[in-house]
Amino acid sequence: MNKYWQENLKIISILLTIWFIVSFGFGILLSDFLDQFKFGGFKLGFWFAQQGSIFFFVILIFIYVHLLNKLDDKYKKNKQ
Repeated sequence: MNKYWQENLKIISILLTIWFIVSFGFGILLSDFLDQFKFGGFKLGFWFAQQGSIFFFVILIFIYVHLLNKLDDKYKKNKQ
């Protein structure tokens, strides 16, 4: 069970790092640079700050569910 939690924490760390980069990096730090580009009629930096990071968070939740289902299957097979 210890390996299961190690792999689970690795997945969580990777996904939280991606979310941090998208929300803080794109929405705040790189906002001025990204504002040169438009997405859906809005400046891209503004879009990431207002909506993009939320969309990415929801996508990351689905990715987490998918990866955890695979991890659960992997450790169920080893347990039987």
